[in-house]
Amino acid sequence: MNHQDTQEVKQSRDASTLQRFDQEWMSLQSQYEHYERSCLLIKLSCVVLFALGLMFPMNVLLAAAFVLIFWLQEGIFRTFQARLGERLLQVEECLRDPEKIGFAYQLHTEWLKNRPSVFALILEYAKHAARPTVAFPYVALLLLDVLVYLVW
Repeated sequence: MNHQDTQEVKQSRDASTLQRFDQEWMSLQSQYEHYERSCLLIKLSCVVLFALGLMFPMNVLLAAAFVLIFWLQEGIFRTFQARLGERLLQVEECLRDPEKIGFAYQLHTEWLKNRPSVFALILEYAKHAARPTVAFPYVALLLLDVLVYLVW
């Protein structure tokens, strides 16, 4: 095999690798947006159920527990979404700089290499749940719940 044949094989392999990264990016981006919609649905479900709880006599402690459960669930979803975002950035780096090409379709393999302890995972969920854009409706609902408790 001469130098020109070697270059053609390398270019063919690089094009194939880039195509796999392109497919991975499209799939990851779709899933990232899906998590965004799912988180919005979690928020809306919480608000609707809380409003229903106000219309019908409901224990305020139970209402607060449900709000906290929804908040934690969104924190978990946001953590999963962040993992997809991290992989998206890695894939974009590989698409932008062909010299840094690694392996496509390595979301879970890459995550497992650095998998945190159970305690660290729980902290990661809490960190994502504490972000202002995530916490806003839940904190407001909990404050409203306290207000309802004090008034009624």
